[in-house]
Amino acid sequence: MLLRFSVSNWMSFRDEVTLDMVATREEQHPDHLAVVKEYNLKLLPVAVIYGGNASGKSNLVKALRFAEHFVTDPPKPGAAIPIKPFRLSKDSIDQPTHFRFCVHAEGAIFDYSFSLTSTRVVLEELRQVNKTSEKLLFQRGDGAADPAEQFPEDSALRYALQGTQDNQLFLTNSVSQKLNDFRPLYRWFAYALTMIDPGTRFGGLLDLIHEKSPRSVELAQRLRDLDSGINSLREEDAPVEETALRDFLEQIAKTLREGSSMPVDSISDEEGLYLQIEKGKPITRRVIPIHRMDSGEEVAFRLGDESDGTRRLLDLLPAFLMLENSAVPPVFVIDELDRSLHSLLTRSLLQKFLSTRAASSGSQLIFTTHDTQLMTQDLFRRDEIWITERDSSGSSKLTAFSEFKDVRKDKDIRKSYLQGRMGGIPKIRSFTGPCEEEVEAQ
Repeated sequence: MLLRFSVSNWMSFRDEVTLDMVATREEQHPDHLAVVKEYNLKLLPVAVIYGGNASGKSNLVKALRFAEHFVTDPPKPGAAIPIKPFRLSKDSIDQPTHFRFCVHAEGAIFDYSFSLTSTRVVLEELRQVNKTSEKLLFQRGDGAADPAEQFPEDSALRYALQGTQDNQLFLTNSVSQKLNDFRPLYRWFAYALTMIDPGTRFGGLLDLIHEKSPRSVELAQRLRDLDSGINSLREEDAPVEETALRDFLEQIAKTLREGSSMPVDSISDEEGLYLQIEKGKPITRRVIPIHRMDSGEEVAFRLGDESDGTRRLLDLLPAFLMLENSAVPPVFVIDELDRSLHSLLTRSLLQKFLSTRAASSGSQLIFTTHDTQLMTQDLFRRDEIWITERDSSGSSKLTAFSEFKDVRKDKDIRKSYLQGRMGGIPKIRSFTGPCEEEVEAQ
């Protein structure tokens, strides 16, 4: 689970901001909380981020995505690191970008941070947090102790640390060298943290509708319950005939694990095409929505025949099913959760997730939205709602509702937000241009 994430000098975030998933003393919705007994911790399962356009919401998501990608898929030796520092201050442009994660993974809490320029990792540090103390596992970069002081002589970790490329992380290199010391943290980045952008096709759909999936019946029932018009989903083989496309798919397939799948609509004029690895071979399959006629007969549609909202629902529903029940507790970060979805449908997805989870569940959902219909204290705790806002210098800030002293339990926070009392709304100037003057003259 994510405890905290901090970032500074990234896109619109000049100064450090922190998304804190550790619960405050807020008394509302105690059933929401995930309890980590061995650390006496109570964590939030959800964080909803509001803010005006260009306030920094998506930039926070991009920071998480960049960090996840940098850990799991580092640049090649000597290649530039594609950081994006704050550009509205000359003092920031040449300074490092800093990321810091505090996560609970496989029974342990790790405090992991790294600072980057476009050419190198300036600093990388990993600590394991215990109940009353911290243990430094390694430190690398400017001012760090010599590798010989951190690891014993002839230690594989010492050689891996000394051999890590300037533009790559030691965490990543240690795992690539098949060293298991820090693998739990790496696995959290690789398998738990999952990003879904507004235009991203999440690859879990094909896995759920497979005939061997125990959740295919549940998926079909949820689609009916949510009034999607779809009665069920099926899959069919969709062989790719063009040689160039087959070669391209085989290259993509090398990045997939056995049994996993990913959408590959971009290579086809038709939506719903997925690439899957089966017995070591790449196979393409197509998702088929099944509707029911008034006579009871079933009719097969193409995914492209469905509305934007239905296709968005098909992308998101597998994620929510995983949040509600998954062997590996996921942390989903979804930008613009409400895109193309009716407010009541979005609310239903959130209510189901929050009402069915147990205190022992480690699943978390972090999302951005403009849907103020969701901004109610009957749905969220105050420490689960966040606001992004740009200040006069163009730098984004991140603030939790729980930090506002006048946000009472019985307060209509949506009304206060829309009135601008908490920030995070567009500062729209009134228009008094020539056209308006002409109308007045007439």
